[in-house]
Amino acid sequence: MRHVISVLLENESGALSRVAGLFSARSFNIESLSVAPSEDLSTSRMTIVTSGNDQVIEQIIKQLDKLLDVIEVSEITSNEHIEREIAFVKINNENIDDKMMEKFSKNEFLKIHKTKNSEIIIECVDSPQKINDFLESVKNIAIKIVRSGAVGINSN
Repeated sequence: MRHVISVLLENESGALSRVAGLFSARSFNIESLSVAPSEDLSTSRMTIVTSGNDQVIEQIIKQLDKLLDVIEVSEITSNEHIEREIAFVKINNENIDDKMMEKFSKNEFLKIHKTKNSEIIIECVDSPQKINDFLESVKNIAIKIVRSGAVGINSN
């Protein structure tokens, strides 16, 4: 089962490497990883998406919590939460008809960026499943797809 783990850690050299090393040493797969400064400039929030049964996730959380730079660890997918990703899709203008462009323009989760070379870049910010659905709908006309890792927060 897919799980999102949120880790608050000190902004120290090697902290990210130690977290990734923990996963590597135990043959756990990281599906996506996102790190950015938190509300406190001395810490960062790391969001890790991984898969495993409840026992494996419990083991990962306990081992993460033991790492020197880790302040707090929580598995957020077991509670009410909001999760988002961002994807950019580059498409040649010639591959988009007016009806499709109108549909993209009306979607509140899509933003269209024009380029100078007869291409557009569509920005999509949504849940991972909606991103998957969107990417499936444009896969035959996409020149390039760039996708971020997930970020999430408990909503209760």
